[in-house]
Amino acid sequence: MQYITGVHALNLPCSLMTCGDWHCSALQWERPAFRDSANSLFGDYGIERCGAVPEHAGEYAVANHIRALLDLLELGNFSAAQGMNRDFIGNDDYNAEVFAKVVLMSALPHWHEIDRFMGGEYYGKWLEYKRRTGL
Repeated sequence: MQYITGVHALNLPCSLMTCGDWHCSALQWERPAFRDSANSLFGDYGIERCGAVPEHAGEYAVANHIRALLDLLELGNFSAAQGMNRDFIGNDDYNAEVFAKVVLMSALPHWHEIDRFMGGEYYGKWLEYKRRTGL
C-alpha cells in the first residue's frame, strides 16, 4: 500500500496521543514523501486514513507518528527523526511498542547507528529494555 510517511506524516493528525511536528506550513506539500508498505519491515503497521493532507483533496493512507519515525530510522534519516522521544512522541506509554518495533531493525546494516540514536533519545530506558530482552 502506498502511504505518506516521514516528516510529512509527522505534520498530519493521527489517532495516537503524540505530539507530532508543528512545521506543517514550512513543508512542500505538492509531493509528500510516499513509501510502499510492502517494502518495509513493518508492513501495514501504524498506517491510518487521513483526510487532512494540505493541498490534496480526499483521504490518503498516512503513517501515524510512531510509524513515520520508524520509517525514518529504517531509512537512516536520523536528523529528521531527532527529537523522536520528547518532541514527536512525548508519551512514555508508547515506549514498549516503539522499542519492540525498533528491534525489528536489528538485522539492518546500520543497526549500530539506530541503536546509538535510540540511546541518545531514550537514555536508560533503552539500555534497560536491551538488558531485559538480551539484545
